[in-house]
Amino acid sequence: MLTDTTTEQKIAERIDADTAVARWNDWQWQVAHAVRDIATFEQALGIALPPEERDALEETVATFPLCVTPYYLSLIDREDYTNDPVFMQCFPSTQELEIGACDLADPLAEDADHPAPCITHRYPDRVLFLVSNLCAMYCRHCTRKRRVGDVDSIPSHEEIDAGLAYIRSHPEIRDVLLSGGDPLMLPDALLDRILTELDAIEHVEVVRIGTRIPVVLPQRVTDDLVEMLARHHPLWINTHFNHPKEITATAEQALAKLADAGIPLGNQTVLLANVNDCPRLQRTLVQKLVKNRVRPYYLYQCDLSEGLSHFRTSVAKGIEIIENLVGHTSGFAVPTYVIDAPGGGGKIPVMPTYLISWSDSRVVLRNYEGVITSYPEPADYRPAYCDGRCAECSLKLMEEGAEEQGTTGIASLLSDLDPTTTLVPENTDRMERRGDA
Repeated sequence: MLTDTTTEQKIAERIDADTAVARWNDWQWQVAHAVRDIATFEQALGIALPPEERDALEETVATFPLCVTPYYLSLIDREDYTNDPVFMQCFPSTQELEIGACDLADPLAEDADHPAPCITHRYPDRVLFLVSNLCAMYCRHCTRKRRVGDVDSIPSHEEIDAGLAYIRSHPEIRDVLLSGGDPLMLPDALLDRILTELDAIEHVEVVRIGTRIPVVLPQRVTDDLVEMLARHHPLWINTHFNHPKEITATAEQALAKLADAGIPLGNQTVLLANVNDCPRLQRTLVQKLVKNRVRPYYLYQCDLSEGLSHFRTSVAKGIEIIENLVGHTSGFAVPTYVIDAPGGGGKIPVMPTYLISWSDSRVVLRNYEGVITSYPEPADYRPAYCDGRCAECSLKLMEEGAEEQGTTGIASLLSDLDPTTTLVPENTDRMERRGDA
């Protein structure tokens, strides 16, 4: 999709009468002139909301603030804005104040899994490093909605250093995900410093950046930024396109710069009711992404954050979408559909079932067309018992640092060495009765 220069000119002049459209591609101008109130939004888009609706929306903004870049606002179809997927992602709704019984302020328990400043440590070998509370735009479906607009800030040097110290002191951490806010909203020099410090930690093998900048502020992907990022390989970037309409010529240029710099790109889409809950639309999205060298990574079920009930679809809709992707497009274009479990349980894949049944000698499978077939199990396969003595194993690891680190959860039930036979949830009635006996 091309952004109409005439539209850009009109919006730029409505927001800043003294500006020239040449400033449009200056990302700092975009940030400085981000729309933060309903009146300016109406003025910039050239619409007028009914007074009673405007008053109700002001209540929403007082709780969940508004912020949208002029660039992202320019993508809205002003002739049918109420049904526009860009509008619904950036403009407040009175439904955000309808807090459902299952809504949670911190649905992923990030604050609970918070052992050090800026750090969430949930998985064994990786951490979330929240290096910024700045966003170019406040997405209405944000899972961290509790933090949006509280303080548009950058953690202090002391907080960043404390987070880095935690990572240094935990050699099991091999993967660090920078998030926030948006890490690419940091000054180049500060982000360079953080990446340099992480590069110096021997056990950190890969760093990832989660960002929506290529979607809402692609002008931020400057040559200087890309040159700096390219000095910190292996570096991965996951972005957040939710709709094909967001993949504009400007966004494509930003993605090309990053890909040309050798940075692997992934995408995490959130499934949103009336925005992208359509198999055909999702297929178009993933195909446009891979055309731009972005691999679809996750399709997220919308989280249980407060004020998101109107965005949530059924899980059945997500399964339907995946059924319409598997076999219908390239395998690497099919994301993994996940629910990020409430309470900090992590991402749980909820993909369609293709294994129908199995016996000692065969497994029964079905394909995307409904064809049912069987696969014979090898008659002479004898799995080796693992005694944990890797140095003497016939399967030579041939690699340093590949030692056994122990198991947890379901993996412990499958282990030959772990004596665990049952995983029992705490605080069940049965366990309480045992305690009383």
